[in-house]
Amino acid sequence: MLLTPVTGQIAYSLLYSIAKGDVFGKDQPIILVLLDITPMLPVLDGVVMELQDCALPLLREVIPTDKVEVGFKDLDAAILVGSMPRKEGMERKDLLNANVAIFKTQGEALEKYAKKTVKVLVVGNPANTNCLIASKSAPSIPKENFSCLTRLDHNRARSQVAMRVGVPSDSVKNVIIWGNHSSTQYPDVHHAIVNHHGKEMSGFDAVNDESWLKGDFITTVQQRGAAVIKARKLSSAMSAAKAICDHMRDIWFGTPDGEWVSMGVYSTGNSYGVPNDLMYSFPVMIKNKTWKVVDGLSINDFSRGKMDATAAELVDERDTALTFLGA
Repeated sequence: MLLTPVTGQIAYSLLYSIAKGDVFGKDQPIILVLLDITPMLPVLDGVVMELQDCALPLLREVIPTDKVEVGFKDLDAAILVGSMPRKEGMERKDLLNANVAIFKTQGEALEKYAKKTVKVLVVGNPANTNCLIASKSAPSIPKENFSCLTRLDHNRARSQVAMRVGVPSDSVKNVIIWGNHSSTQYPDVHHAIVNHHGKEMSGFDAVNDESWLKGDFITTVQQRGAAVIKARKLSSAMSAAKAICDHMRDIWFGTPDGEWVSMGVYSTGNSYGVPNDLMYSFPVMIKNKTWKVVDGLSINDFSRGKMDATAAELVDERDTALTFLGA
């Protein structure tokens, strides 16, 4: 399994969980390939030493490298964590241009060196569009093998409802994150189910506060990352790492019967009118390492407006990024 880059906060928080079997199973030996830029290799050596010192029985080998031909060779899974962050004064198109270059290179490396069955998770923002660029740069790998992380938003939505109702988070299921991993995403509880002290009820009935569900709940989930940075002065590394583990584990082992999760996946021929050729977050069920969009859910006018707005943002991002991809 490949993780790149490795020396940031999220990857550092993630490595231990993967290496001890929380993602791919307690009986699955793991070879970790850690790819980073050349100046970070001394830091990478320290990460390797820590992994060795954990004495984890499933961890068979750790391969630190700055070479894509080593990093991407024969991969079963790849987690692309890093991207160019937006800097002060940077225009959005400049951010997209920088990230197109990064994810075009990584997609080409996947195309050239990885297994065609590789499962690729893109975390680095703008995650949806970066994922699309990577997939387009690896044309012989099925589009369905690429996904981007909206599980953190999904977990945030689930937790907000659970806290509001006063139940554990695992008593809330089938929330949905629609669209982009950005402030236009739409956290939707119209189809959520809450186990409220042994009785299953709809999310709306359990919360019993429509103004909160259509107002503060949505903005809290949309802006949670910024709120963490403001409070902590650092990004949400621990919760992002947990969400990455959740996402990859569900790809490997599937979703429970009757439950879905949110995942940014390739849009083609869905029942919700979402434009094709986007990486859009849908509710998905997973079986045999294959996801399927949960089609046919009823969508009211409020939800339709939110879903269309985030789709429009993704179309704009995609079209801008594609001009750079063809340059």
